[in-house]
Amino acid sequence: MTDHDVVIAGAGPTGLMLARELRLAGVEAVVLESRTEPTAESRAGGMHARTLEILDQRGILGPFLAEGRRLQGGHFAELPLDFTGLATRHPYLLQLLQYQSESLLEAHAADLGVQVQRGRTITATRQDADGVEVDVRDGDGATETIRARYLVGCDGGRSTVRQSQGIGFPGTGATLTAMLGDVVLTDPPPGRFTLERRDNGSYWVLAFEPGWHRVITYDYSHVADRSAPCTLEDLRASMTKIAGTDFGMHAPRWISWFGDTARQAERYRRGRVLLAGDAAHVHFPAGGQGLNTGVQDAVNLGWKLAAVVNGHASPDLLDTYQTERHPVAARVLQNTRAQTRLSAPGWQAEALRETMARLIELAPVNDELSNMIAALDIRYEMGVGDHPLLGLRMPDVDLQAPGPTRSYALLHAARPVLLDLGSDAGLSALTQDRAGRVDTVTARCAQDRWTVPLLGEVEAPEAVLIRPDGHIAWAAPRGRADTDALRDALAKWCG
Repeated sequence: MTDHDVVIAGAGPTGLMLARELRLAGVEAVVLESRTEPTAESRAGGMHARTLEILDQRGILGPFLAEGRRLQGGHFAELPLDFTGLATRHPYLLQLLQYQSESLLEAHAADLGVQVQRGRTITATRQDADGVEVDVRDGDGATETIRARYLVGCDGGRSTVRQSQGIGFPGTGATLTAMLGDVVLTDPPPGRFTLERRDNGSYWVLAFEPGWHRVITYDYSHVADRSAPCTLEDLRASMTKIAGTDFGMHAPRWISWFGDTARQAERYRRGRVLLAGDAAHVHFPAGGQGLNTGVQDAVNLGWKLAAVVNGHASPDLLDTYQTERHPVAARVLQNTRAQTRLSAPGWQAEALRETMARLIELAPVNDELSNMIAALDIRYEMGVGDHPLLGLRMPDVDLQAPGPTRSYALLHAARPVLLDLGSDAGLSALTQDRAGRVDTVTARCAQDRWTVPLLGEVEAPEAVLIRPDGHIAWAAPRGRADTDALRDALAKWCG
């Protein structure tokens, strides 16, 4: 007998998004969080286009846009990228601090009945053929053991869940010390944003809220002891060492330090235990990809785990979470390692930066890097068919079905969608035995050609099967709807 369908360790963006995805499918999920209060720390500073699309697909993007600030570009190793040409309705970076993102995600999760139990720390986990035992300690020291059918570790880079399950976390250690603080500056530099590179490192100063600045220093001369406390005096000393002044910083709201450690879990699933977000991968925060990768992990995993818990799919479906998301994070680790080296001081790195700066001015290079940072170019192996759209994320095209709508509006319920754009092959009959689990929509598409990242324009298909995470699991060319391939895709992804 289990106490819960799914226990999620950690109430950060990844855990909250996952809990919401599970609740959309009717799966009971409880989130255990060791912090007694929601975080007030700024941490991650923004959301990229693919994450914004995911929130749009669930119909909850509006409040995020209302609180955030749209920036028309990002960066690769501090070299500017222009996002305005991205093939998405959201060709920008939404500047939004992590405590704001978490607050909004928790509110949306609570609307669906998600429980967040604060002051509850997981100390150990054990699994058997039927479930997972989770040892939990409360803030007053009381302990108990609960059971769940599945456990998902979203509990950060030092994940207790990962360690207790003996899952390896190989990678590379730190080579630098970065310090970050949200502070008040008596004598700030002019303008909203300052980035300066010096012989011994670099520093950033960003005005992100009235009266507050985020300051960051990169010091390549030593690696700090991460277990030691990080103080205002440490941050002042680091800024003075690199910038020659501390800009009169005082009244810190949050101070932290980090390095360029890059590690990835050897496996994202061990039986009934899975990992997501920082518990599965950590890296230098170059390009602002960490939070985004974690939220996208959650959306890839959520519908699959729900299908298994609800008895609609075999547990083997969970193995596709590993095969799809592990390579995505591996690429993030690689590009952040590259950015770390490009940002280093020294004449060799500077020569490389000058070469990269010229290359990024070329549109194809800017587009390649921008789509990678924004995670718009991800393609999953679907195993059925060879249509050029297969495995890519579905563009948000305009539809008439029968009233005007968008394709992303069809995904609010987080169910697969068979979108018939003109086929006369009786496709809806193939989903009748999955009533309530697959939505079939017949519509007319306003665009004859779809624009997708890196491929350019592609002829609009006759029909598509869209997974709950927005990726295309089957597509039929105009005039040719391969119903056998569709049956295979439905069996593989829809139970």
